[in-house]
Amino acid sequence: MSGAALGLEIVFVFFLALFLLHRYGDFKKQHRLVIIATLLAWYLCFLIVFILPLDVSTTIYNRCKLAVNSSPAESNGSYVTLAPSKQKCFKPWSYIPDGIMPIFWRVVYWTSQFLTWILLPFMQSYARSGGFSITGKIKTALIENAIYYGTYLLIFGAFLIYVAVNPNFNLQWNQLQTIGIAAANTWGLFLLVLLLGYGLVEIPRSHWNGAKRGYLLMKTYFKAAKLMTEKADAEENLEDIMEEVRKVSESIKYNHPLRKCVDTILKKCPTEYQERMGRNMDDYEDFDERQNSYPSEKSLAKLHKQVIYSVQRHRRTQVQWQILLEQAFYLEDVAKNESSATRQFVHTFHSQEPENKIIQYFYTPTVEWYWECLLRPWFYRVLAVVLATFSVIVVWSECTFFSTKPVLSLFAVFIQLAEKTYNYIYIEMACFLTIFFLSICVYSTVFRIRVFNYYYLASHHQTDAYSLLFSGMLFCRLTPPLCLNFLGLTHMDATISHKNTQPTAYTSIMGSMRVLSFIADGFYIYYPMLVVILCIATYFSLGTRCLNLLGFQQFMGDSEMTSDLIDEGKELIRRGK
Repeated sequence: MSGAALGLEIVFVFFLALFLLHRYGDFKKQHRLVIIATLLAWYLCFLIVFILPLDVSTTIYNRCKLAVNSSPAESNGSYVTLAPSKQKCFKPWSYIPDGIMPIFWRVVYWTSQFLTWILLPFMQSYARSGGFSITGKIKTALIENAIYYGTYLLIFGAFLIYVAVNPNFNLQWNQLQTIGIAAANTWGLFLLVLLLGYGLVEIPRSHWNGAKRGYLLMKTYFKAAKLMTEKADAEENLEDIMEEVRKVSESIKYNHPLRKCVDTILKKCPTEYQERMGRNMDDYEDFDERQNSYPSEKSLAKLHKQVIYSVQRHRRTQVQWQILLEQAFYLEDVAKNESSATRQFVHTFHSQEPENKIIQYFYTPTVEWYWECLLRPWFYRVLAVVLATFSVIVVWSECTFFSTKPVLSLFAVFIQLAEKTYNYIYIEMACFLTIFFLSICVYSTVFRIRVFNYYYLASHHQTDAYSLLFSGMLFCRLTPPLCLNFLGLTHMDATISHKNTQPTAYTSIMGSMRVLSFIADGFYIYYPMLVVILCIATYFSLGTRCLNLLGFQQFMGDSEMTSDLIDEGKELIRRGK
């Protein structure tokens, strides 16, 4: 079984990342390099989360071997003796042979850092560029990223100067590498705590509210009113852009040098607009070189960029509207069936897609009624209580993980109890559940947040290339500090536990953070406590209230604007029927 668990998880995580990317991206229409780069970024980040528990169990086994093979008289102080006598160490079923994990972590970590700091930002600008040639897109991407790269070089230079002028430091390559890692992790930890504070409250609350049928239906009506406004705006914007394309197409004739650029733009337009413009065009009319009203290639590139954006946004709002209609119809059906005397679920509209025969055989109308009207609300309530309990444990541990005597972090207590009996299955399950819950809180927030139309992960293959690449950047920057935070919560990081024990392979590639003591002993320990304030702010919906005051309509039960939008959405759904 040696190394088999590692191989199985590598394969499983790949298909998990592929499944999620297929849900949000469009394999048929988006550029292959965008799909490959995003898949690699998601895959590496998910892989770190799934493999780290194996690293922990392997490290505990190696510590046991060192303790057994060295008596107190033989000990040179390099490792702490964990066992007082020559007791037998049982090898975990998922044991990974020595030498594999350091190489594995080094490849995964530096590949993800190359993606997030160099390749993905460049590909973002390349994908968003309206250039008509590969050279033109590369040129645009280099110009846009010049400021981006320059800013981070300036920050890194500041760290170098700090270490160079400090007489306590003898600058070496390993220390230089540690400074780079510390800079990246500090930035990631700053964002990590913000996202974690939101997810720790919002995830349990969303599941608790999921048990409230009336709440979900009202929120769906609210979403319908907002989406209809966005849909109308997208249609109007598309009409305006298509009018500009029509004018350009009519002014630049078939023998104009820039006609090939116009043809490229036309190919990106919806089919109905292409046919309409094709009928109104006379290809046999020559252009007059003396006219000065022809647009430049730069203006055509800008128009090309606007066409790509407006068409994608229009298609996304159309698809989301159809999905929202189906959700609203289904929630209305649930509300009607709750009082059904026959206890059989009756749909107002049947799905247009053919149902799986196996699912149709087991998931009968009676089973569906018991699940949707009776069991599902209670299941969501129980799940919300379990998630809330996990959240409380995380908040407590984030505020107390720096305490080693006594050990106050509950996650560290659990791991240390299991370490005494070398119960590797329990250790791996506890580690996996802990880091998985932390990852869900952080990653789900990345999927939820929306920055206007600049960044938005839309399901059902409606996410644009820029947002996919941006999500890959965020994952690669958030995952390393997330894992270090997890190792700190469980006291597997020697920087936190203050024990001279063998470190995990993941910690060893990060280097000793003691080269920057104000970060290792200050920021990394005390900044995570800010999660308490963020959780309180999220619980009282302070961010939602602020956005509502600024004019960005948010779903709030005690708001008059919310009530008006709910009524409007209800009428829109009624018309949709």
